[in-house]
Amino acid sequence: MAPAGNQSNAVTEFILAGVPNLNGTKAELFSVFLLVYLLTLTGNMLIVGVVGANTRLQTPMYFFLGNLSCLEILLTSIIIPKMLSNFLSRQHTISFAACITQFYFYFFLGASEFLLLAVMSVDRYLAICHSLHYPLLMNGTVCFRVALACWMGGLLSVLGPTVAVSLLPFCEQDAVVQNFFCDSGPLLRLACTNTKKLEETDFVLASLVIVSSLMITAVSYGHIVLAVLRIPSASGRQKAFSTCTSHLMVVTLFYGSAIFLYVRPSQSDSVDANWAVTVVTTFVTPLLNPFIYALRNKQVKDALKDTLRKVVAGFWGDILLAKSFNKKIMR
Repeated sequence: MAPAGNQSNAVTEFILAGVPNLNGTKAELFSVFLLVYLLTLTGNMLIVGVVGANTRLQTPMYFFLGNLSCLEILLTSIIIPKMLSNFLSRQHTISFAACITQFYFYFFLGASEFLLLAVMSVDRYLAICHSLHYPLLMNGTVCFRVALACWMGGLLSVLGPTVAVSLLPFCEQDAVVQNFFCDSGPLLRLACTNTKKLEETDFVLASLVIVSSLMITAVSYGHIVLAVLRIPSASGRQKAFSTCTSHLMVVTLFYGSAIFLYVRPSQSDSVDANWAVTVVTTFVTPLLNPFIYALRNKQVKDALKDTLRKVVAGFWGDILLAKSFNKKIMR
């Protein structure tokens, strides 16, 4: 390492190492990750479209679900396309500016998602435990402001760490990021200076965002469980729990992997063990979200069927109209 006094940010680009220990050709890996990406986009876009188009889904729960799907679309879109392009090229490089941009948007969208998951748990708590006052507590204005606060909270919480990382001196000419995107730990490992204070700051911020939202979620569901257990009928208890199980599945996957990755004092010392868990947050969770929510939710499935019927009916209506028009011309 160069002495601290003589360092300059000499690195203009990084090399993305990709995902290690995967057996298969580049073509096979490209096909697999492309399929995952397309399924993720299709599933989440369907949720956004159905929620926006169907009046029966104009409720706080589905409004927040639409926001969650938007976050998943953006999150995967800043990671996977670059990863796919690297499968097709010999040089797996990413410019310094693009790397910092990817770093910022990944953590901004991730932090926003944690905040949104906490809000969704509070929404379920209010709907089940305070059902009489729920329409007043979660009206359209409140939902919009809360969702905006989640996006802004993520936007602002990672701004400081991103600026700090961008100012670090990276003086190695062959700066290889040991991951398939510009993650925090692999980048800090490449710095030509002591990053302990920055890692401690990242640890505090990650703990505040992830652990605090997890605590809110845990407390909300704790109250929900107690309320549901007081319901006398078994069918009533089952109906109440069914509205929350899909959310809990997503929460377990997302929080478990994120806590393993980022709620630790030192991230750069454990880079090699992180990539598999990173795949969960980057690929698995965004892919599963639409299937978990749609396939386990009768209202979403019914709304999706109605939307598809309207699309098909409109398509055939256009064809019949075109045929009728052509017959008139032929006459």
